[in-house]
Amino acid sequence: MTDRDPLVPALAGLLVDVVWWLESCGDEEVDPDSAVKMMESVGGVLLRLPSDQRQQLLRVLADLAEAEQDSARREFLESFPFSIGIEDEES
Repeated sequence: MTDRDPLVPALAGLLVDVVWWLESCGDEEVDPDSAVKMMESVGGVLLRLPSDQRQQLLRVLADLAEAEQDSARREFLESFPFSIGIEDEES
């Protein structure tokens, strides 16, 4: 990881975990429409970030994925930018 405020990767990781949880919840845990609205809201906020901040977030997510030991979470981290709508193509 590069030299940066340790709060940034911690918050990015938490954001990814919340979205992962929303995606994996059953209908009895979270209303599906509410989950979709929340994920769309997250994507909308991230899309409104200035380009340089979005690029920083993408670097942080890539760093988190590279360091992740759990293969399922690593895969989710790698696909997160595409699935949340801040990257046009899945890498």
